[in-house]
Amino acid sequence: MNDSAYNRVLTASRALKELADRPLKFMEVCGTHTVSIYRSGLRTLFPSNVSLVSGPGCPVCVTAQDEIDTVVRLAGMEKVAIATYGDMIRVPGSSLSLAQARALGASIHVVLSAAGALDLARRLPDMTVIFAGVGFETTAPATAAVVLEANRYGQDNFLVLNFHKTVPVVLETLAMDPALALDGFLLPGHVSTILGLSPYAPLAAEYGLACVVAGFEPEQIMAGLVLLALQNREGHFSVQSAYPQAVRPEGNKRAKALLEAVFEPADAKWRGLGLLPGSGLKFRPPYSHFDARIRLGLVDFPAPEPAGCRCGDVLTGRIHPSECPLFGCPCTPEEPVGPCMVSSEGSCAAVYRYGRSEFR
Repeated sequence: MNDSAYNRVLTASRALKELADRPLKFMEVCGTHTVSIYRSGLRTLFPSNVSLVSGPGCPVCVTAQDEIDTVVRLAGMEKVAIATYGDMIRVPGSSLSLAQARALGASIHVVLSAAGALDLARRLPDMTVIFAGVGFETTAPATAAVVLEANRYGQDNFLVLNFHKTVPVVLETLAMDPALALDGFLLPGHVSTILGLSPYAPLAAEYGLACVVAGFEPEQIMAGLVLLALQNREGHFSVQSAYPQAVRPEGNKRAKALLEAVFEPADAKWRGLGLLPGSGLKFRPPYSHFDARIRLGLVDFPAPEPAGCRCGDVLTGRIHPSECPLFGCPCTPEEPVGPCMVSSEGSCAAVYRYGRSEFR
């Protein structure tokens, strides 16, 4: 952070202190925000009556335990290759992680995008390549584009195990939770570049919560928090953007059109929250033959969370990562018990790497 940015952060810190005339509790939804906040030490600049809790903004972390087990089970099938993002590899399943399955001979490939999974299917014509599609509205349009391409060229050995989830519904679920008692949301920048601002409107209009989209640099995050505090001071709640260089009010129309063409709303399972109606995506009928669940007749089997792991409570802002009894021993980024310690966007991993001094 250069001197100019540091001065803006300090100015925002003073403004936040002046505006917070009562205890305020905000949730940062995005895992990238969480990492930036801890890495830059921003929490040390918050006034004592402003608290920030982490939300379900890590797509790998919110993937349910039984869904992880389904991917691991598929990896053990003959003539099946799994393509997935790197963070998914080390998430512990009930018996194995994908990394352990690969060590035992399973065909598991790390890709950087959905397009990489389709390329793999072209290179392995004798294999069924299954892309474990995780992510929110940020990555789902890329999956949609790849499915359209696979459909155009008849790439029948390419399937998607669809774990995509959508953000607005889960935020409404958290907004209704009296135990959380939130005063506002620091909304995710990446997701909002796709969605725009209007999908969050019910959070302000129906639940009386301040909502601000922010970028990921420390001064951008602090500017967002100042706007959240200002809305609470004035008692007028709306959806604002402190990230105009990336987020347009209408969002990305082309990406939204891709989502609409390929997917429709569906119920989805979230770690820590269970089944949330309308919080996921499923393929529309013309593309359902790319759905691995349908083509392979897959059924998820109930799976408990790892013993002692409270990742679900971390993802829903109920506890700070340090309150999990496994945090730091035995659960570390090198030997994770739950996904919040695995993912580069996981709250537990962020606190372990950058924030442990806060609670020593």
